Amino acid sequence: MAVYRAGFSVETKHDDSPVTEADLRAHHVLLEGLAALGDLPILSEEGVEAITPEERLSWRRYWLVDPLDGTREFVNRRDEFTVNVALIEDHRPRLGVVHLPVTGESWWGIPGHGAGRLTASGQHTSIQAAGRAASPVRVLGSHSHRDRFLGDYLEALGPHTLHTAGSSLKFCRIAEGVADLYPRFGPTAEWDTGAGQAVAEAAGAHVIDLDGQPLRYNTAPGLRNGFFLVYADSRRDWLAQVPQHARDAGRRGP
Repeated sequence: MAVYRAGFSVETKHDDSPVTEADLRAHHVLLEGLAALGDLPILSEEGVEAITPEERLSWRRYWLVDPLDGTREFVNRRDEFTVNVALIEDHRPRLGVVHLPVTGESWWGIPGHGAGRLTASGQHTSIQAAGRAASPVRVLGSHSHRDRFLGDYLEALGPHTLHTAGSSLKFCRIAEGVADLYPRFGPTAEWDTGAGQAVAEAAGAHVIDLDGQPLRYNTAPGLRNGFFLVYADSRRDWLAQVPQHARDAGRRGP
């Protein structure tokens, strides 16, 4: 937070995404803290280039970290950037923590065991996704990514209200039951979704690709996700309105 308050410079990585001093500081703090817990490998957005795909694909259990999810939120001084930490085992998130530095809030989830929210003052509340979608459907979108796929999907969806949120907070809003649906028809990497998926699934929500399967991790040389949906009310087929051109574009790459 010291960097956020004091001002900072922004550099551009090879994939045209921004990186700041805060990303790098958080990366080193998290690596030190997680290393103290044991000898599990750590895959961090800011350290990914030091690990070959061959080495990574041999991992069965590892930490997946995004030191600063929502760097664009950070750069634009919108307070919705998060720190994401997930434990991945057998290609699935088994534990996730999403931390919101500006407020000091954290969301945690262990699929099969529950999810909760912890305030900066230490107050803990169990959270549960909404089992019945509201009418109109409460849809979450990104501040930074708008596209024709989302517009076409929402037109087919029917009555809805669209709300924006940054970073992995969208997963947490679904997990808390204050939103019903998060359709993602834009680029994400595995470190963007692992922790949020654990929180959402632990709270009773679903995180699926456009084939209807839960998102999986470390299954390919690349680390980009395909398009996906996050929702809680499983009585409705949320995939039915996905336009064909989004399905064609949204398959996971190699």
